Amino acid sequence: MPPQQPPPNHSVARTSLPGNPLAPAAARRFVRAALADWTGLALPAAAAITERVADDAVLVVAELVTNAVVHAGTTVELLFRLEEPDADQPAALVLEVSDHHPTRTVRSEHPAAEDGGGPEEYGRGLLLVAALAECWGITYRPGLKTVWARLPLDGWDTCPVPGTEPAIQRGLRAAEILAPAPRRPVRDDQEWAGSGALTFLAEASDLLAGQLDEDLVAALAGQLLVPRLADWCAFWLEGDGGEGPVAAPRLARVWHADESAIEPLRAALHKEPPPAPDAGHGGPVPVRWPDPGGHGEGDGDGTALACRLAVGGRGLGTLMLGRRGTERIPDAVTALVEDFARRVALAIGAARRYARQATISRVLQRGLLPSQVAQIPGVASCVVYEPSDDGLAGGDFYDVFQAAAPAAGTGFGTGTGVGLGALPDPHPGTDPLPDALPSTGPVPGTGPVPGTGPVPGTGPLPGAGPHPGAADRAPAGGAVAPAEPGSAAQGGGGRPGRWCFMLGDVQGSGPEAAVVTGLARPWLRLLAREGHRVGEVLDRLNRLLLDDATEAAEAAALVVAAAGGPDPQPPSTHLTQSRFLSLLYGELTPLPPEEGGGARCTLACAGHPLPLLLRPDGTVAPVAVPQVLLGVVDDVAYESHTFHLAPGDTLLCVTDGVTERRSRAGRMFDDEDGLAQVLAGCTGLTAQGVADRIRQAVHAFGEGPVADDLALLVLQARERPA
Repeated sequence: MPPQQPPPNHSVARTSLPGNPLAPAAARRFVRAALADWTGLALPAAAAITERVADDAVLVVAELVTNAVVHAGTTVELLFRLEEPDADQPAALVLEVSDHHPTRTVRSEHPAAEDGGGPEEYGRGLLLVAALAECWGITYRPGLKTVWARLPLDGWDTCPVPGTEPAIQRGLRAAEILAPAPRRPVRDDQEWAGSGALTFLAEASDLLAGQLDEDLVAALAGQLLVPRLADWCAFWLEGDGGEGPVAAPRLARVWHADESAIEPLRAALHKEPPPAPDAGHGGPVPVRWPDPGGHGEGDGDGTALACRLAVGGRGLGTLMLGRRGTERIPDAVTALVEDFARRVALAIGAARRYARQATISRVLQRGLLPSQVAQIPGVASCVVYEPSDDGLAGGDFYDVFQAAAPAAGTGFGTGTGVGLGALPDPHPGTDPLPDALPSTGPVPGTGPVPGTGPVPGTGPLPGAGPHPGAADRAPAGGAVAPAEPGSAAQGGGGRPGRWCFMLGDVQGSGPEAAVVTGLARPWLRLLAREGHRVGEVLDRLNRLLLDDATEAAEAAALVVAAAGGPDPQPPSTHLTQSRFLSLLYGELTPLPPEEGGGARCTLACAGHPLPLLLRPDGTVAPVAVPQVLLGVVDDVAYESHTFHLAPGDTLLCVTDGVTERRSRAGRMFDDEDGLAQVLAGCTGLTAQGVADRIRQAVHAFGEGPVADDLALLVLQARERPA
């Protein structure tokens, strides 16, 4: 009964909607607003509008508008009417959805698919309308087609199910209508003989390219194959054994169009894997269908193919796929599977090469970094190290180790300063030294490092002799008090020892940076254990880096000349600067309680972000001055500074991966003393807590992953028992 002009006592709301995907949402909002208006006006029939009726009306209008947009694509006219009860009809809500494409019929039936597998996926909206409405229909007028539905307000039960609540009844009925019926995929194998195959292969290549995990490659490949080319597939991957024996293939992935059949199929394939095809066969070969008893569905046999996955004549695994209910897979599909398997093999090979490179990098990184950091008496420490790329060795390095005690007369006096200003330096740019520095003689109280000896084929370490000009650089007038026998300064029984720490960043990353890291850290350890002071250690390391760069440049020039290039020239300035690094290096001497506790810290900073000292009262200040990078110029004397790391003080050392972390707007993390502000908020935290707080702040500052290696070292003085 198509509605005509509404009677005067009926409330009507109208709107016009565009024929686009936004129309259903707009229709739902329109119906909700109309119901709210009618209820607010206290219309007699509006008192019967319940939440159930409102939900039904919203669902019906959404389905009708969606049907109009999909099948007509024209502007949609929506009329929503509240009918008051009369002698013949109870109160009701009437929905009318009109489009301007009357020549296209509305299909509410479900014609069977060509393969007899079930209904197609259209017309479900009208089935839902029929289940929820008391009556509905379609009216055709010139240039207009209207689908209408009437929903009564008198408690009409659309789908009674004995023994259930009305809301559950409606939910079960709607779920039954909207749930997609399982059916077999409809395949058109003719499309694989033309451009369809090229499109499929292009899509597969784009999806598989760049995948760095072989199991993920197999998973993606399975979802590409099923159900377009096969009903199920499986991937066996062989171990990457190099030149040694190859391990038995493992079943890496099983995929089925019916997910409930995956595990039974996996069990059947585990029980009886297919024989590996000959890599030289040149294409997929027929194999026996898996045991129907293990298949789970028992829906009959089909055709199965196995294809070898190989790259460069080396087998990587086997792909197996099957189609039900067919005795032969078309040649076009077989050829496509062969091309697809070749692309899968290339992706697996690339993933394995990346995995090998990442493994080598991790092993190299473990060799370049200490296996553990030394425990300093009275000082808690925490290190955070995160390389930016797991596949490359990072350029940042760190170390905390115990050094041999210095020779008699080279220790500090008992006086300590607080802050940098409390330690006047009579000779800026130098370390305070005694009148004579016996750096070439044996260190009293120490012997050779256990497990070490002369390295065959090597001579003395370059630059490890007496420091040039050491006597000239010593302050006059005894600026440093001589150590008393047996005192903490001399290194006798009362001296707790010296601990050294470093945090460095080599130019670049990858193998080139690893070479410099592999040189710098052992050199620093050796120079420290020979008794050299902090500034001297940096002086000598700088000279070693310059000498090594010069030798490398000379060797490169000779190679060019041997290959017929120009005559070798003296190494230029830019060649001798190819191996430089920034470094923060220092030493800690724990102090007994009678000397204030904590530790005496001496450090120097060469082109590195300055370390920050956090006091217990929340004040933060840098405790070093910036100096030139190591490995850049040779006529430089590095300056060290000494301060008292009192109990409760926290020293934070970071690399530029922390300070130069960028936000989306391009602002750096340490702009306007951002790092100091975050550190000031760490008052009262442990060394581990400070490290975690700084790390979290760095990661939260930018949106993406950290682009540079991230390293930080936290040293915190604690109260020590007397």
